[in-house]
Amino acid sequence: MEKAIRLQVRKDLNPRQQLTVIKLKGSLISRGYTEIIHILDQDEDFHINTFETADEKRNEVEDYITAFINRENLLDAITIR
Repeated sequence: MEKAIRLQVRKDLNPRQQLTVIKLKGSLISRGYTEIIHILDQDEDFHINTFETADEKRNEVEDYITAFINRENLLDAITIR
């Protein structure tokens, strides 16, 4: 069974943050955690990025995203929902 993971991404990112968010999304796909990431507007300030991953990989994916956010100093840019 697959479970959706939602990322709340701030819209007003600086160029470095934008590139780093793109790298995160690319790494999620290249590591086989998902095949596609859907992007929707939440409001004036945020996008919601949603993707599905296998239930048994959910904790691994969340740990990977959290470590990436911390390592790349994106705490004010991305939140796991």
